[in-house]
Amino acid sequence: MSPPLVIRGARLVDPASGYDGPGSVLVADGRIEDVARQATAPGAPDGAREIDAAGALVCPGLVDLRAKTGEPGSEPKETLKSALRAAAAGGVTTLAVMPDTDPPVDDPAVVDFILRRARDIGLGRVIPAGAATKGLEGKALAEIGLMHEAGCAFVCDADRPIVDSRVMRRVLAYAGGLDVLVAHRPADPWLTDGAAAHESEFAGRLGLAGSPAAAETIMLERDIALLDLTKGAGARLLSDQLSTAASLAPLARAKEAGLPIQASVSINHLTFNELDIGDYRTFWKLTPPLRGEMDREALVEALASGLIDLVVSAHAPAPAEDKRLPFQEAAPGSIGLETLLPALLTLHHEGRAPLIRLLETVTLAPAKALGREFGRLSRGAPADLIMVDINAPRIIDAAALTSKSKNSAFDGRRLQGEVLLTLAEGRVIHEART
Repeated sequence: MSPPLVIRGARLVDPASGYDGPGSVLVADGRIEDVARQATAPGAPDGAREIDAAGALVCPGLVDLRAKTGEPGSEPKETLKSALRAAAAGGVTTLAVMPDTDPPVDDPAVVDFILRRARDIGLGRVIPAGAATKGLEGKALAEIGLMHEAGCAFVCDADRPIVDSRVMRRVLAYAGGLDVLVAHRPADPWLTDGAAAHESEFAGRLGLAGSPAAAETIMLERDIALLDLTKGAGARLLSDQLSTAASLAPLARAKEAGLPIQASVSINHLTFNELDIGDYRTFWKLTPPLRGEMDREALVEALASGLIDLVVSAHAPAPAEDKRLPFQEAAPGSIGLETLLPALLTLHHEGRAPLIRLLETVTLAPAKALGREFGRLSRGAPADLIMVDINAPRIIDAAALTSKSKNSAFDGRRLQGEVLLTLAEGRVIHEART
């Protein structure tokens, strides 16, 4: 265990309690020992390290429920170690990694491999997402129960929609009986086949095959109907990376009906729109594709209101040779672990949402979705916390980012917010140079 640590003179923001004000935190034995919600700090034990935050923000460490790595199988894209180093630099202390590796995470042996690798690396908490179906093929259930026992917190098939409604119903019912969350990205595979952009006049002028908004809403409506059928079995659904304004009405109806559904949005779809792809800039080729500005605005409003529950980085590393191709052929995705927080803070600086609500979407909300105790500043909670200068100006330089791949959609973007300190279970895993 690391020696005790006291952070004094901070601005504490804790979405779990709703507190936003002056305070200090005492960390010992990997846990939060005390939280003082006033200017006066708690006494420091002998041998404790003391840090003067000088008014910097201290909040729970970020919890990112959607990140891809190349390990196992595609280590040139990203290793677990490089992903965790990038996560620590970005203030992410809990990282859920997608199951579309080689081999896929569809049995407990691969879950165990990822957890052992993460323990050896020691740079934060890793939660493997297990495959919902064998080989991510959407045909037969994976070993959900055994993977859950091995440490898998939720299941999904990454970017692949489960097309067979009977299979999806069985996934929801079986996972529900184990109290395992099911994440699913709604996308009709026939309407999205070959698509490289959002279906619109803009994509038409560029000559790009488009994915219509209906591809998302059709599958979302089906998922909601299946969730209604399986709610008695304890099914819970996370609609992953909603990207269109049209999806918000069925989501709202499902929530009003009391269905156990949550929704996420990627930081990319809160920041960019389809025009950002410009003259075929492949760093902005994403899946789902960037939508129109009206969609982006609607997603921001839904996030601020609480209709959308949480934000993910959608970290998807791709080497240069996979991006330096014609737009239609280039690999989709953008790295995002180091830019998640400053990009999200843009909505605070622009007055689009309260700071405490924005932080809730990347701390408490994903932790609650998984039924875990992190994501809060409270006595006895795991000492996962970050110290941030939320006003520090930055120009993102993709080449200088920690991730092994450098395909950042935020390259050259002016943002505000720098992570000064990252603690995971009481250990310093990142400290900005002074």
